Amino acid sequence: MGYQRLLDDRVVLISGGTMGVGAATAIAAAEAGASAVVISGRRPDKAEPTVARIRDAGAEALFVQADVADVEAAINTVEATVSAYGRIDCLVNAAAVVDRGTLLETTPEFFDWHVAVNLRAPFFTMQAAVRDMLARQSPGSIVNILSTSMHVGQTVLAAYVASKGGLAHVTKNAAHAHRFDRIRINGLNIGWTITEGEDAIQRKAHGATDGWYAKAAAGMPMGKLGQPDEIADFIVFLLSDRSGVVTGSIIDWDQNVIGALD
Repeated sequence: MGYQRLLDDRVVLISGGTMGVGAATAIAAAEAGASAVVISGRRPDKAEPTVARIRDAGAEALFVQADVADVEAAINTVEATVSAYGRIDCLVNAAAVVDRGTLLETTPEFFDWHVAVNLRAPFFTMQAAVRDMLARQSPGSIVNILSTSMHVGQTVLAAYVASKGGLAHVTKNAAHAHRFDRIRINGLNIGWTITEGEDAIQRKAHGATDGWYAKAAAGMPMGKLGQPDEIADFIVFLLSDRSGVVTGSIIDWDQNVIGALD
């Protein structure tokens, strides 16, 4: 994508920005002209390469260590952004957990963990970001990373589906509430995507071995799984003014058509 400085001079916060789609989006935002990109995550060692690439792209970079399962830590990522750069213009909620558990296997603790990371954290980071935007009477843009699984999902993703389905409706509700404040809030349902985390879960939960990706890709319509850099392009577009007045949209970013049957 020719970024054309779509995020010129924006301050962008990305939760889960140390790896996968979050990291790709952080780098893309810097390449699109953001003045500062803040990433949050649990592990500083994972953040270092992304921070370096953000700076190489010409933006200021800040890593905020946070386990967003702790709601105060999630809110603090916004507060740290505003403290460092005076404002927040764009927010991407990319942090997520996607462990395996069916309806019958899911414990209350397992369920609560998914809700804490995948639903509660985005809810309250949005709240904090919107408060800053309103205080400055400034427009803003938020993108929540969802999953095509929220439509129904795999049986082993019961808690994950519940949390992402909830976030989809929160996204639309918040977009409706703040449309006259010119704060646009959209969600992106991504399909099966190749990331470090996906590789790890395939090996841990499904016994995948070296070569699993090639086999999986061969069975997909486009001959590959989703790529983080391609998703990042789309997120940058949604964050930017080039996506126009679009708000409250939940977009399926996938190569399979939801609801279609052969």
